[in-house]
Amino acid sequence: MSLIALAPALACATSASTTEDFSTEAREIERLAERVVAQSRIPGLAMAIVEDGKVVSLRGYGVVDSKAGQPVGTDTVFRVASLSKAFAGTLSALLVNEGAMSWDSPIANQLPAFSLRDLQGAQKITVREILSHRIGLAYNTFDRDLEADQPYPLLAERLSQAPLTCSPGECYAYQNIAFSLVGDLVFAVTGDFYAHQVEKRLFHPLGMYGATFGRDGLEASPSWARPHVRSGGTWVPVRPKETYYRIPPAAGVNASIHDMAQWLIAQMGHRPDVLPPEVLNQIQTPQVETPGETRSSAWRRERLNSAYYGLGWRIYDYAGHTLVFHGGAVQGYRAMAAFLPDRDIGVVVLWNSESAMPSGLLPTVMDRALGLPAREWLAPEPVRPAPRRRRR
Repeated sequence: MSLIALAPALACATSASTTEDFSTEAREIERLAERVVAQSRIPGLAMAIVEDGKVVSLRGYGVVDSKAGQPVGTDTVFRVASLSKAFAGTLSALLVNEGAMSWDSPIANQLPAFSLRDLQGAQKITVREILSHRIGLAYNTFDRDLEADQPYPLLAERLSQAPLTCSPGECYAYQNIAFSLVGDLVFAVTGDFYAHQVEKRLFHPLGMYGATFGRDGLEASPSWARPHVRSGGTWVPVRPKETYYRIPPAAGVNASIHDMAQWLIAQMGHRPDVLPPEVLNQIQTPQVETPGETRSSAWRRERLNSAYYGLGWRIYDYAGHTLVFHGGAVQGYRAMAAFLPDRDIGVVVLWNSESAMPSGLLPTVMDRALGLPAREWLAPEPVRPAPRRRRR
């Protein structure tokens, strides 16, 4: 079966649970979220569950700052990290639909300075390949350099010197720097900055009024969750790092759980006035297989039969059903979003620490929605004292 045929085929798989209203299950999962915050002693968390175009659960848990005590609310803003990539794919699809961009035209037509070690291969790289991580580069090329405060324009230029692991366009390897070339393309075809295009075409029409870009946008929010890292056996707030904000298409978005609930509702097809079906079909269609995703955590190993990347979204076969998913992680923040098209249920979880425990909420929601046997995805994760560093 072709990749293009996979998503609709999975959506027609064995019908899901016949539950008509997920409200009862949502209340149970809210209690699980409370337990997660208490048992992991994590600072804060926000979760939204949506069904049939409506919000069935929208709550904050814990605090925005472990030293201050202000509670997390539904309008508290978090960094969503790589969940930002779906905004890049969606904006690109809107521009393609308008004829301003083309999925399969070489990006060198708009970005003549773009190059790779394989000069001929670089001239064939398309928007579709940029957004599905099929550039030919090694995984996360130049991410460490970005973290060391090297500027994005310099790193984008240095892609011409980076080692290739395959011919351009021939294999998958997750990127942040190269992925963010889509922002340069947006500027080239619209004459407007990428972040402004997202705000104008996505944030504002969808009612995502707390959503912003960049550290200044985050810190100007009336309520925003401070990032926390482990220190001395507890979670300590730190200032958000600027580095990944320098690549807005890959990791630049800040949003509240209220904002992300509206985003998920739109991605699930309930806002055709903003995101028409052809846009959603384009970005949620599998483009390249990513088998490593089926092995990276317990729920993936047990539930996933296959994994692919679309255009800013991951597309999984979750126990015979299509699951549209993405996760995100930067220092002090984690984020996950997913939905089941055939069950019309989705969930977003945002938290302001590096604990792994909240990630178990997502498969718990999916299992309940599909009527699968219960599994304990929320194993307690005690906070252990940090090991002493040797003085040198």
